[in-house]
Amino acid sequence: MYAPAFTLKDISLLQPNSFLRRAGQWLLDSGIQAPGGGVARYYRSDVETNRRVSTEITGYALSAFTFLHRVTGEARHLEAAGRAARFLVSTAWNRGLEIFPFEPTENGDRAPAPAYFFDSGIIARGLLAAWRTTNASEWLAAAGRTADSMARDFGGVSAPHPILLLPDKSPAPAEGTWSQQPGCYQLKSALAWYDVYEATGKERYRQHYEETLAYTLGTHRSFLPGDTDPHRVMDRLHAYCYFLEGLLPCLDRPECAEAARWGIGKVGQLLREIAPGFERSDVCAQLLRARLFADALGAVPLDREAAEEEARRAASYQVQSEDPRMDGGFLFGRRDGELIPHVNPVSTAFCLQALVMWHQYLDGAFKPERRELI
Repeated sequence: MYAPAFTLKDISLLQPNSFLRRAGQWLLDSGIQAPGGGVARYYRSDVETNRRVSTEITGYALSAFTFLHRVTGEARHLEAAGRAARFLVSTAWNRGLEIFPFEPTENGDRAPAPAYFFDSGIIARGLLAAWRTTNASEWLAAAGRTADSMARDFGGVSAPHPILLLPDKSPAPAEGTWSQQPGCYQLKSALAWYDVYEATGKERYRQHYEETLAYTLGTHRSFLPGDTDPHRVMDRLHAYCYFLEGLLPCLDRPECAEAARWGIGKVGQLLREIAPGFERSDVCAQLLRARLFADALGAVPLDREAAEEEARRAASYQVQSEDPRMDGGFLFGRRDGELIPHVNPVSTAFCLQALVMWHQYLDGAFKPERRELI
């Protein structure tokens, strides 16, 4: 049986600057970001090894570093963001194919990695966050190239092919898990088009977002529960929350507000039903963020009791350890009563942001800055 070399604390014992400082320090000093700027998928504390560098995870981390820089003012977070952005543009981007593979070619000991539509959107939004923070035009240009690849290469903007096989960019079979099939979760990546539209004023990007929105509004209810296996349903809750996040630009529209109301209720219900057997920390954080945004934007009134419970659940996964490879990071989750020994940069990013926003809400200071959403 896995014996963790750490303890976990309840949110009532964590002051905002404490959990934030420790989470930021883990992202900076744990080794999860390689010297070249790429970020590993997660750290496996049971075997003391980082998984391979991922372009998607580097995109998430880039957004997290810029958020941390804004809320803490620490220059080291901005430096880490610069390393991540340079890695994405200089190393991960395949110039010949004009696309981001799932893993950079420097990993080279495997067949060429495929490209994911979803990953491209996450990376583009990370590059836009870097541009907004530094005003460096190269990051905006790189985000634009990524947005163009998303529209050009993936077979349509309303229901894009989730995965392309490289180098010929042929669509992978749409079978298996949710990430291998079209679905409402792609609206989170379509946010990249909306953000590029806001940055450039180019109408075609807004139209791309609108086409994806129309498709996902018509299909999102069929995504849940979507499986008879509760563990797989928990994974689908994570994906469905991407749809809720993708709705943020349009929550002033009645149909989008209604979708958010239904979705927040459904995810909250299923999370609580499934959590005794399997719980993901990122689902708790994503749902909390969705509640806070939907309330602040006037779409769905906040269920204060449910939000507080989700904040406690998310905070409970922050690691305390003498080992800097773990301390301050957030675990992926818990399965059948056992902690999953993955200290995860995306779980960390989502949880730290959700908890910062929760404390801002409690202080009456939360502002729904949609473009900052990691």
